[in-house]
Amino acid sequence: MRSEVLNSRNFVWMAFFLLVTLFFAGSVPAHAQTNSRGLPDFSDLVDRVGPAVVNIRTTQKVSQNPQGFPGFPGMDPNDPFFEFFRRFMPPGTPMPGQPGQAPRGGQQAPEREVPSGVGSGFVIDSDGYLLTNHHVVDGAESIIVTFPDKREFKGKVIGSDQRTDVALVKIEGKNLPFLKIGNVNNTKVGQWVVAIGSPFGLENSVTAGIVSAKGRDTGEYLPFIQTDVAVNPGNSGGPLLNLDGEVIGINSQIYSRTGGFMGISFAIPIDEAMRVAKQLRENGKVSRGRIGVGIGEVDKDVAKALGLDSAVGALVGSVGKDSPADKAGVIAGDIILRFDGKKVEKASDLPRIVGETKPGSKVNMVLWRKGAEKTVSITVAEFETEATKPAAAHAEKPKPVEADKLGLTVTDPTAQEKSALNLTGGVVVRSASGLAASAGITAGDVILRVGRTDITSAKQFADLVKAIPKGQAAPMLVRRGENSFFVVLTP
Repeated sequence: MRSEVLNSRNFVWMAFFLLVTLFFAGSVPAHAQTNSRGLPDFSDLVDRVGPAVVNIRTTQKVSQNPQGFPGFPGMDPNDPFFEFFRRFMPPGTPMPGQPGQAPRGGQQAPEREVPSGVGSGFVIDSDGYLLTNHHVVDGAESIIVTFPDKREFKGKVIGSDQRTDVALVKIEGKNLPFLKIGNVNNTKVGQWVVAIGSPFGLENSVTAGIVSAKGRDTGEYLPFIQTDVAVNPGNSGGPLLNLDGEVIGINSQIYSRTGGFMGISFAIPIDEAMRVAKQLRENGKVSRGRIGVGIGEVDKDVAKALGLDSAVGALVGSVGKDSPADKAGVIAGDIILRFDGKKVEKASDLPRIVGETKPGSKVNMVLWRKGAEKTVSITVAEFETEATKPAAAHAEKPKPVEADKLGLTVTDPTAQEKSALNLTGGVVVRSASGLAASAGITAGDVILRVGRTDITSAKQFADLVKAIPKGQAAPMLVRRGENSFFVVLTP
């Protein structure tokens, strides 16, 4: 009996150890295989694309100081210790490099080239055109392009665009290695990407990470690609690549409190960069469309109060006088929903869409005005800086009207205010307290509309305010300076 019990116990223990052995034998290799399959190997990709990624060094000319300070001949005004020694010179000591200070012999001070910056770039065709950032080559006297095989070329800036931070550079070479342009639309958040460049001047450095977000708005014309790829000063202008070795962006910016990488970097989408490069190659500059409006975001409270299903579009805050928008009948308070058939999801979409439209084009624009859609035809002009009018001083003293329910005191605008602000209606806020002050309305603001009703006089405004039911939201179109926005007040 005891023998049978022991045999039974031995059998149980043997079965237990067998199961444990099988578990670990099966689980450990499986885990290792998962890791080996889940983490990509970038070595082949780097071998293929690396030869087309270049280091860019720039120089600038500075004037030398042949005279220097007494006792310190030859000290350059650009020397870090120049200011230090200048402070200890007796009053009246001639300072080298000062305006009107002639060098010895009355001759022009000689100049010398000094390093001014380092960055990265990449070749986009075999004839020697390459892309980099505007800020890498801005102000450079000379550009030296170095390939990984140590070949050096002198670069020439064909064109550079500050707004998108894209520059097109040409070197004299044939049959050069170049990179294939990818499709940004096929890029998904979470996908692996690789950056190659010269961080801190360290050439041919490779870093990898994932796409953290797309369409990140950090600039006026660009929906940046956000990544967690390690990008540092010197990486600027280098390519961001997908795992097929295709360029999907140009590394351009980092978010940093220290000047070094902190886990967030931004790249210019390559489709946007190539559109800019095409214009730079053909015309040497970028031509953009404009319609002459100042815009702001539409928040959910304003959207609800104005009858929009969701917070979309660009709120028109101001319209330039005699601008394309002014001629098309656009007014402050309109919300632009579509431009030339393209949907405007948020305010930052509009400058990009309009900027890509060829100047002179006549397109349709869909607006939201007083609870309904309205389509206008607009002729796009070429981008230029529009001047704004300063506000005139108040010369008249119109009779104030109080709207106690909101805490406002308003008047009709004076003749000077109408002229200075190009007003055809509205009332001017002379004081704000209570509910209005809490909502951010201040003296000097102009109230143009309450709900869907345009304001024509202070008395009409007071009557409208009295008629607002308790607890009902009242959207007001408020103008401040040259910009307008909606404020939702609930008595």
